[in-house]
Amino acid sequence: MLKKYLFVFFVSMVPLIELRAAVPIALGMDLPVIPSYIVCILGNMLPVPIIYLFARKVLEWGADKPVVGKFFTFCLEKGHKGGEKLKEKAGRGLFVALLLFVGIPLPGTGAWTGTLAASLLDMDFKSSVIAVLFGVVLAGIIMGLASAGLLGALGVLF
Repeated sequence: MLKKYLFVFFVSMVPLIELRAAVPIALGMDLPVIPSYIVCILGNMLPVPIIYLFARKVLEWGADKPVVGKFFTFCLEKGHKGGEKLKEKAGRGLFVALLLFVGIPLPGTGAWTGTLAASLLDMDFKSSVIAVLFGVVLAGIIMGLASAGLLGALGVLF
């Protein structure tokens, strides 16, 4: 059982896959819902402070390097442009916008991307981590309901 939990924990840490895949995998492995949900959240949140504190610095450092420079510069420019658009639209609701960005399980909108965006937007550390945490919790609830087939049943009612 510990091996299954460790597997789910590490899957939830993988960029782009994250908790969105780890929750259905845990349910598919017949792990208990609440403990596996907590393990998935912990695994998804573990890289968040590291991403916030170091990803921007690594991208800025590598922007002038021969092999990775163009890609790193592209990431920085794309992040700044997207961040400014998000700031304009969200205004003072940037916290909620980040929470929803991370929380609605669409491709490319997980904790990794949200944390990098928060770093590029110069959001403060505490607000960023809390918004991403609430977003991860929301994404976990949505993925758990979808995995259990409950979202499809709700769709019939509406």
